[in-house]
Amino acid sequence: SASLVGSEMCIRDRVYTMKQIIISIWIALLTLPVFAQQQMQAKVVLDKTAATFEKTGGIRAEFNVTVFNKSRMAGQSAGVIELKGEKFVLKTDDGITWFDGKTQWSYLRSSDEVNISNPTGTELQGLNPYALLQIYRHGFDYKIGSLKNFGGKPVYEVVLTATDKKRDLSRIVLYVSKETYQPLFIMMEQRDKSRSEITVTGYQTGLKYADGMFVFDKKQYPHAEVIDLR
Repeated sequence: SASLVGSEMCIRDRVYTMKQIIISIWIALLTLPVFAQQQMQAKVVLDKTAATFEKTGGIRAEFNVTVFNKSRMAGQSAGVIELKGEKFVLKTDDGITWFDGKTQWSYLRSSDEVNISNPTGTELQGLNPYALLQIYRHGFDYKIGSLKNFGGKPVYEVVLTATDKKRDLSRIVLYVSKETYQPLFIMMEQRDKSRSEITVTGYQTGLKYADGMFVFDKKQYPHAEVIDLR
């Protein structure tokens, strides 16, 4: 029916927005040391970053996000993402997404529904940090920007531009603290000029997370309708 189709489209849009947030945060986490190095040293720095990431432990990042449809603001949200390797749990105003390395559960608060899926290889590019490293190495040019301060803090600005003109994600701008090398702001622009602007308000590393927290627990949502899309 038309209502069912509309509901499915809404679900897909919200899940896609969550994935945009994840992509932005991952790219920020995996490219921080690049800004203090010469561009010819980028590959070495990224390799070291990937090795460091494996030893970092759990990561928690709090953020505010504003989504723009071209020049018009389309919505605002706040959220938290907790990461352990390729596993994550993402909490926003709209819902929660869990990913245990294979299966993804997306819970929408408004409809009290959970969608279960096994992300494809392409979808995992927005979830898997090692996939993002491959994207960075082969899919973007980058340069240091001119911005020196953000929110009263000294920052590095880096601008990444997609080399493939057909890629949906066309440009990324990052502001990173010069003192801590932690991301403060991330802008992700799509080919159609829509964009997401994310301000990171909290960032912790070295956390210990049990694997169970990355799996949907039906007992916590006893009335939720579970839709298996696998």
